[in-house]
Order: sequence, then C-alpha cells, then structure tokens
Amino acid sequence: MKELTDIKTIEDIQLLVNTFYDRIRKNELLGPIFDGIIQNKWTEHLEKMYRFWQTVLLEEHTYFGSPFPPHAKMPVNKTHFDQWVGLFSMTVDELFVGETANRAKWQGERMATMFQYKIAYYQDQNGQPLA
Repeated sequence: MKELTDIKTIEDIQLLVNTFYDRIRKNELLGPIFDGIIQNKWTEHLEKMYRFWQTVLLEEHTYFGSPFPPHAKMPVNKTHFDQWVGLFSMTVDELFVGETANRAKWQGERMATMFQYKIAYYQDQNGQPLA
C-alpha cells in the first residue's frame, strides 16, 4: 500500500476530483442529480473542477468565474449536502494526508454550507442569483 502524501500537484487534484466524482455518479442520492444536470458534459465539468480546486488548494489561479450560479436551481437540501461532504472528506482521507488535504476538507465543508444556505434562500424566495 502506497504511503499517503499531501495534495501538491495538478495530478493530485485530478486524482481527487476523478475519484470523488466517480463516487458521486455511483451514489444513489447524488448520482441522478449530477447526471441529470451535467448529462454528456462530464469531461468539461471535470476540467472545470480541476481548475477550481487547483486555484483553491494550490493557489495556482486557473479558475475564473462564480461557482454558485450554476448550482442555484439544483433540487437539493441538507441531506444531499451531508452526502456530498461525507463523500468528499472520505475521498480526501483515503488519498491524501497533510495540511492541504485538511484544507481541502475544510473548504469542501465551508462551500457546501454556503451553497446549502444560498440554495434554500433562493428556493424560499423564488429568486434568481446574480451571475
């Protein structure tokens, strides 16, 4: 068994993202939602996720945009976010160990909490986020 190291390179980010989204797609609760929205654009989505996490974790600024607006109308609630966070943290823990790995889990939880509240707000207000 390979000794775990920290997240240091774009290849590490790609491993994390690919493994995580493989698990998302197989998840009974989350898989149908992601597949329904992303459809046949998984390659584009994964590329965007590589850039997002590369920017957040490695501070190599390759992602430009607003991550929330594409998620605003998703039919999700706390149960979905709890599953997402659980899968993300489990994936990080199985693949990596270290300061950046810990930051990845913290950022994932933070982002999920923010998205959960914002989605609930827009659902309750029947509003539209600013793009």
